[in-house]
Amino acid sequence: MNLRAVDIGLVPEDAPGRVGIIGMPSWMWVESPGESTMGPITRSASARGYTVTAVAKVAKIVWNMGDGQTVTCTGPGVPYADSYGKQSSPECGHTYTRQGRYTVSATSYWTVNWSGIGQTGTIPIDFTTTTNITMGESQVINQ
Repeated sequence: MNLRAVDIGLVPEDAPGRVGIIGMPSWMWVESPGESTMGPITRSASARGYTVTAVAKVAKIVWNMGDGQTVTCTGPGVPYADSYGKQSSPECGHTYTRQGRYTVSATSYWTVNWSGIGQTGTIPIDFTTTTNITMGESQVINQ
């Protein structure tokens, strides 16, 4: 099995000139979810007449938002599109209340269930990846 950390999808993205507005929703999702980043993935191995089968899948993703808050999501989330405007994410989102630059981490918690030769078991595995997000304040100035 080639299990790995997710590729983070996040709005606002970590790019020059990209700043999110505090109080507006941030969206998180798994970029291009697949067998190796979300599962399920099934593999079997045989030797000397015995076979062991393992099934791995992500049980949850815990997003540490860098501001002391965590968000737990059980699926890959929904990628943001400009047409969504200021809507909150229907699956996995967060709202920042202070401006600043934050390190965001996504920890995917895998469960690998195996069976074979009259035995069964579960192996927990987790992977973490990080990115950054910049949040700013928006003010209206009357003249």
